[in-house]
Amino acid sequence: MEIWASSNQKGGVGKTTTVVTLGALLAEQGNRVLVIDLDPHGSLTSYFGLDPDTTQASVADLFELSGNTSPFANRLSATKVPNLFLLPASTRQATLDRRLANQAGMGLILQRCLSSWGGQFDHVLLDCPPTLGVLMVNALAACDRILIPVQTDFLAMQGLRRMRHTLDMVAHSMSIVPCQKIIPTFYDHRTRASQIALADLQRAFPNDLWTSFIPVDTKFRDASRRGLPLSMMAPNTHGVRAYRALLQQLLHEVELNNISRYQEAV
Repeated sequence: MEIWASSNQKGGVGKTTTVVTLGALLAEQGNRVLVIDLDPHGSLTSYFGLDPDTTQASVADLFELSGNTSPFANRLSATKVPNLFLLPASTRQATLDRRLANQAGMGLILQRCLSSWGGQFDHVLLDCPPTLGVLMVNALAACDRILIPVQTDFLAMQGLRRMRHTLDMVAHSMSIVPCQKIIPTFYDHRTRASQIALADLQRAFPNDLWTSFIPVDTKFRDASRRGLPLSMMAPNTHGVRAYRALLQQLLHEVELNNISRYQEAV
């Protein structure tokens, strides 16, 4: 089971769109996919037509039950995409840090939960909150790879540097080293601002930056209004083709990592 976390401390950069689109593309390939909404704002939950104010069997319930997954049996929310399931958010997640952060073991709740569900899913995608807290720590502890969508503009670049510093500090303190992939988003080749931002990303993060970009595609908004992944509505748009190329690259890297681990083991 591969676990990818979509994270950025800046909102509006494409975190949820990345989870929805990659999740749907993986499901279309026949994989069983679980997407998890760790963000109290519940954008991923709302995307699939659920209300974070009234959801049951949510991420908040999982933490309040200290990772006991038995009440979740057969209660993960199905979506309109075959093979794609949702663990929704609840607005109660906004209070988890205040209520539970000091309890022992709270940083590993999600990791233990996913281990118990490991045989059910091929891929898990986490839509992370924009702030560092118990939910973000859980995502870091559980994930194999951090996907960092970053809008191609100057302010997003500044936020990316701060976020990378934070992630590195937390990962070091937890003795974990998840791979990172920076994904340029909202790229508009017609604007000099996008061109400069992309060039800056290429200079500053040559090792972790995806070599392409997700272009501006207004059809993503149309898809979100209908609660469907854009790949189901318009599979040949520029945005979907870009995400398909990104997924191909990510899966290739997973394959290389698996080969490397196998060779080290023998």
